Amino acid sequence: MKRHFTRIALALALASGCAAAQDVGLAGVMGSKAMLMINGGEPQAVAVGQSLDGVRVVSVQGDQAVVEIGGKKRPLRVGQHAVGAASADGSGKIVLTADNQGHFYTTGNINGTSVRFLVDTGATMISLGATDARRIGLDFNRGQKGMTQTANGQSVVSKVSLDTVRIGDVTLHNVDAVIHQSEMPMALLGMSFLNRMEMQRDGSTMTLKRRF
Repeated sequence: MKRHFTRIALALALASGCAAAQDVGLAGVMGSKAMLMINGGEPQAVAVGQSLDGVRVVSVQGDQAVVEIGGKKRPLRVGQHAVGAASADGSGKIVLTADNQGHFYTTGNINGTSVRFLVDTGATMISLGATDARRIGLDFNRGQKGMTQTANGQSVVSKVSLDTVRIGDVTLHNVDAVIHQSEMPMALLGMSFLNRMEMQRDGSTMTLKRRF
């Protein structure tokens, strides 16, 4: 099959006011895989029949793909976006699939604002860069100050409590987090969230189930 790939600018989340709303963009087509961008995240290859953050690829043909969001099928051409609500099955489970490097990514929201996470069991708390914190409306100066060690040396951080953190069908309240003064490429989903979940790893799949 002819390979198509078109780079387009990353889109901003179009419905951050809705907790479960998702902005799904088709960045390109590679063979039988759709290059999906969820809430402005980096393009990821998703094969027909597979899902990414609750968005399932139904079919791929030429420069078009049909995706299913919240049980509704939406046709997309390369460069187009659709907004929908991710389905929730009430199971209290989050199922994640590792990328080619073995990293687990997911899209959720903090206080109703969409955030892209990297699952990091080495992070004591959810960690946010300066830009993400501003988007969410968190004030660095109002938190409890401290120091943390990063790849670039020690950094001043501010500890805060998040009203809500939602990923898929799971919503946790009053979750500790740290805000960094500097930028971060992505928010880290640390142990302040993960400690309240049961974690099971099966090959390239990780299942998180709410404990309390």
